[in-house]
Amino acid sequence: MVPGGTVLVGRDLRASSPVVARFCFAGLTGEGAEPLDCGELSTPALAARAMKLGLPAIMVTGSHIPEDRNGLKFYRPDGEIDKHDEAAIAVAERTAKLPENVTLADAKGDHGAALDDYRRRATSMLGPGALKVMRIGVYEHSSVMRDLLVEVLSALGAEVVPFGRSDVFVPIDTEALSAADAQICHAAMRQHELDAVVSTDGDADRPLIADENGAFLRGDLLGAMTAAAVGADCVVTPISSNSGIERCGRFAMIKRTRIGSPYVIEGMGIARADGASTIVGFEANGGVLLGSDAQLAGRPLAALPTRDAMLPILAVLWTAKSQGKPLSEFASDYSFAAAKAGRLQGVSAEKSRAFLAAIEADGSFRDALVTGILDVRALDTTDGVRLTGEEGSVLHFRASGNAPELRCYVEAGSEDQAALLLERGLARSRQHLNRL
Repeated sequence: MVPGGTVLVGRDLRASSPVVARFCFAGLTGEGAEPLDCGELSTPALAARAMKLGLPAIMVTGSHIPEDRNGLKFYRPDGEIDKHDEAAIAVAERTAKLPENVTLADAKGDHGAALDDYRRRATSMLGPGALKVMRIGVYEHSSVMRDLLVEVLSALGAEVVPFGRSDVFVPIDTEALSAADAQICHAAMRQHELDAVVSTDGDADRPLIADENGAFLRGDLLGAMTAAAVGADCVVTPISSNSGIERCGRFAMIKRTRIGSPYVIEGMGIARADGASTIVGFEANGGVLLGSDAQLAGRPLAALPTRDAMLPILAVLWTAKSQGKPLSEFASDYSFAAAKAGRLQGVSAEKSRAFLAAIEADGSFRDALVTGILDVRALDTTDGVRLTGEEGSVLHFRASGNAPELRCYVEAGSEDQAALLLERGLARSRQHLNRL
């Protein structure tokens, strides 16, 4: 950051976010920068504005974690920070000498420009009336994009049914939706006879979509559907995404990475160097990054190499409608294995590291963990430990990057088999964690 330069600051709808933003204003001002308050808006809207202006940005958001915590997402003028930037930030945080008293500051406001830019981008993705006759439910909860999502879908011709608006922050995790949130969506689906339900996490960089039967579509499936909709010749996605990406045969080039958008961004750069022309990156949580200019519905779409919930929501709804298929049938066209994800909460990073190291290095520990639930034929340590069985089932463990949790991802031949494998995998891991 150059002293005296402008830094954009946005925030989500958490109760603490306005105060955290004012701390950011104070810190930036103290360093000789000029903070510009972009108000409440989605992370991709802030990122798009920052890249357009060539300015750095800070998003105040804890994403999907509970309201009693919060966080910051940093953007360089050219887009998301990478792992080298993260390491430098960690060093600065450890060595910084903070003043004993900090006076909260305000900043010059610019609440409309970023939202206007993002609104234009969203409404121009599809033609007028592109979603006509579709009846779409929007689970509003506390998503910072709830109003804009209703507005955009309505502008594109859909009949929109908003529901579930909350004045209290709701921590929506698109990889592990709570039973309470799922029930809210299912009840709205039945009551209003909806073609789909859509939503996002708190800062709207991850989508949530349920089909006409109330079944939630996994994020990696949404990513693959989006990539196909924009004619991608290359997808870049972490090792945790479904193995059906290879089986579906829709993409000339597939690059697997570690989990996290910085790794996906790095992989997209490698893909460009390898000659890919239309590149889409995505994660198992549904965050889609458009790594190159593309076309959707015959209309030009500029690159936006940061996670964005709006693109997959519109691309998936439009493709299903244009093919005259309900979402459930459209999803079944992809050769995705049944997959589920879960987590053990309250597991420290140190405990997770010891657990993963034991699985990788100690054959007897690994055998005790999986005997009777998976016959291991392959082990992948790209990120965490991914065990693949003889029959193609997958049991994958990794430590969460932003919470004291051990994540578990599974694939199997049916929903029942996946549910059983997840249940047993979590139960076994809990037992073996207690022995470390």
